[in-house]
Amino acid sequence: MKYITRAVWVLSVVSLLTDTASEMLYPIMPIYLKTIGFSVVLIGILEGIAEATAGISKGYFGKLSDLSGRRVPFVQIGYAFSTISKPMMAVFTFPLWIFFARTIDRFGKGIRTGARDAILSDEATPETKAKVFGFHRSMDTLGAVIGPILALLYLYFYPEDYKTLFYIAFIPGLLAVLSSLYLKDKNVKEHAQKVKTPFFSFLHYWKVSPTAYRKVVIGLLVFTLFNSSDIFLLLQAKQAGLDDTWVIGVYIFYNLIYALFAFPIGILADKVGLKKIFIIGLGIFSIVYFGMSVNTNLYFFFGLFFLYGIYASATEGISKAWISNITDKKDTATAIGTFSGLQSICTMLASTLTGLIWFQFGATTAFLMTATVTLFVILYFLTIPKPSTIPDNSKS
Repeated sequence: MKYITRAVWVLSVVSLLTDTASEMLYPIMPIYLKTIGFSVVLIGILEGIAEATAGISKGYFGKLSDLSGRRVPFVQIGYAFSTISKPMMAVFTFPLWIFFARTIDRFGKGIRTGARDAILSDEATPETKAKVFGFHRSMDTLGAVIGPILALLYLYFYPEDYKTLFYIAFIPGLLAVLSSLYLKDKNVKEHAQKVKTPFFSFLHYWKVSPTAYRKVVIGLLVFTLFNSSDIFLLLQAKQAGLDDTWVIGVYIFYNLIYALFAFPIGILADKVGLKKIFIIGLGIFSIVYFGMSVNTNLYFFFGLFFLYGIYASATEGISKAWISNITDKKDTATAIGTFSGLQSICTMLASTLTGLIWFQFGATTAFLMTATVTLFVILYFLTIPKPSTIPDNSKS
């Protein structure tokens, strides 16, 4: 696997360790926050602010990375911020401090995302982009399997000892930061642009970006606007009669399928076309949501979460590979950061929209609406022509 270079390996290991730390806390975060006095409304506000911080900052720091010609410092600082936030949430339990710690975590994600994905893009050729991004997603998602399993094991022996888990999560996070020290920037600009960069200046990229980029991103954002948080899928499973252990079990199962299939599907996408595999992924997503609109048995839910893992494997890494292939190499971090930032905002709106529809009309209507909109998004992507050539200056 010559296309999986040293830098790709290091980034993938760093992501695996960081996701292990984050996902160790994901299942117990709402429970922990409630034990220290957070209401459901306050938890919602906390997550909303945290995700908005990550979303908006992705574009800004992506642009800074492109202007400076540096990638590694953004990656290292970003992962360091996310790591130090873990014990911070256990040290003090004041709401303002919790807000600060959670925002620091998401801010770290905003700092690193564009630069990290730019490194992955630079390490690949247009013909190997999906393989490289797929491999990274496989390793990253493996952490989402390991983390919750470690949390379940710990809580089995030490029930309700949530605070200690935040300290334990610091260990893989610290290992991730130390691993990132093995990264080195290539071809650093001797005379990097030193220009004033307003926080929302990355939005200017939309005006000057290639037409193909705008067409693809519009489709992706419309889809994201109706693709709500996975929590709604887990809530549907819970309402269908699954107990807490099975709900966490299907979540781990989904991440395991995602981790196993992201790399091989990336290899397939490089052979048959990124657009084709991405559209197939959307089709699978629509099937899952049509299926979720029916309350049914445990085995059916495992089948749907299996398909959901295939959908994630066929879309998340491939969408970034697709974007990096239709944009100029010097703008990679800005292009992916801008998309990721707008995507984060749409994800927030999606969860709010789904929650309102669920509350007013029920879960079945919410899932049917998402599935139906996805079919229209598929039709939209079918109208986008496959790029006949890739600009010379986008090649690695």
